[in-house]
Amino acid sequence: MSVVYKIVPAGLWREARASGVFRGAAVDLADGFIHFSSAAQVEETARRHFTGQHDLLLVAVDAARLAPALKWESSRGGDLFPHLYGALPFAAVLREDALPLNADGRHDFTGLLQ
Repeated sequence: MSVVYKIVPAGLWREARASGVFRGAAVDLADGFIHFSSAAQVEETARRHFTGQHDLLLVAVDAARLAPALKWESSRGGDLFPHLYGALPFAAVLREDALPLNADGRHDFTGLLQ
């Protein structure tokens, strides 16, 4: 199974769960797709975009359940990143884990990635 990851503020995720739909964070809405990362990319994504941020979740998603709306497109440094064109179906979510923050401002992914 191929898994992609989304880092989400916990409050935003709770709101999405309550409403029954996740359309993305502000950056996703602005870009027209939901940004995801592979297991190999997600720690760098956290470092670049979420350092020092508390109360985040790491959401693991079954990539196969997102087809055909999931596209792998060139992004940071020419790497292919998964982008979802449409809302995230909660049926595709495998796990939702708190993303702990270390004293140095970086997040601890120990035991979170498949």
